[in-house]
Amino acid sequence: MQLGVRVCVPTVAVLGLFCRGCLSRARSLPGRSVSSLPRQMSRWNSRETCSPPPPQENPRVLITGGLGQLGVGLAQMLRKQYGTENVILSDIKKPPPHVYTSGPFVYADVLDYKHLRELIVNNRITWLVHYSALLSAVGEANVALARKINITGLHNVLDLALENCLRLFVPSTIGAFGPSSPRDPAPDLCVQRPRTIYGVSKVHGELMGEYLHHKYGLDFRCLRYPGVISVNTPPGGGTTDYAVQIFHDALSTGHHECYLRPDTRLPMMHISDCHRATIEFMQAPECQLSLRTYNIAAMSFTPEEVAQEIRKHLPHLKVTYNPDSVRQTIADSWPVRFDDTNARRDWGWAPAFGLEELVTDMLRSIRDKRTNEGLPVS
Repeated sequence: MQLGVRVCVPTVAVLGLFCRGCLSRARSLPGRSVSSLPRQMSRWNSRETCSPPPPQENPRVLITGGLGQLGVGLAQMLRKQYGTENVILSDIKKPPPHVYTSGPFVYADVLDYKHLRELIVNNRITWLVHYSALLSAVGEANVALARKINITGLHNVLDLALENCLRLFVPSTIGAFGPSSPRDPAPDLCVQRPRTIYGVSKVHGELMGEYLHHKYGLDFRCLRYPGVISVNTPPGGGTTDYAVQIFHDALSTGHHECYLRPDTRLPMMHISDCHRATIEFMQAPECQLSLRTYNIAAMSFTPEEVAQEIRKHLPHLKVTYNPDSVRQTIADSWPVRFDDTNARRDWGWAPAFGLEELVTDMLRSIRDKRTNEGLPVS
């Protein structure tokens, strides 16, 4: 047991596979769902009680948006713990062969409420990890679509989690903060007021989840991720994408053009720490949680600092700076560092990777990947 972690005796099954009394509280709900859509929520208004699985039963997990940066890796880690058939990956895109053969994969559009409901019921889902979203820079280029996916899709997931008594994880982001937020460090609770549709939708998600937790007992859990750095998934339109691309460029061309200023400091995290934090947080007994949304931190660096660390391995790396006005403005409104004191105290969060370890691992992994694919290594 880690020092400083509060100990409690859970009142529900091991791993808390069902939310505490959410259906009994939900009897007081009106005949319409929480997002005011005219859906039939018969169980909410019935006298039925939640029928929890036996204490020894593993969670049944559905991951939405599973072909983005985070879904495949999280599914792999969860399958090692809970069994391949208990973790279902989903997306609206066709999966690559190695994903399709590694475990259950289904088509799921978070905007299709009826189909999502069928998936949850037919597969006896108990945990829902909601990764579907348009990221910061992409969202600014298509606000209407971002609003649709990031907010309407979220409402569908919230309604279904409450109706089916699920443990729901929805990630948040450094983008949930804005220019008026404390930046160094940003605490869990403070003024946020982001200026991107991505950030606005994430604050909306944090507040809706907390509201439904306090009013109806929904087991809502949320982590504010820093910039996440990984090998296997190409950058997906986020403001911190340079911190992934620079490693690929270092080993391919030896030159990286950065769209941020060299002194732009942002919080970052290795993807394995991100996955581990998510799983440890989902496994934590509810009575240990003093918040529903936590910051998690690992390191904070600038483009120039990560370039200097890479040059310890690849002295030839050249970096030029051509700041993009949209992404630079977004980055300048975000925190420089996260204060994750509450996560460390409540459920024992501690990162394994600092900057030195991250750079070593990324270069080794990308070099191996390029070699296996028959690509040249600079």
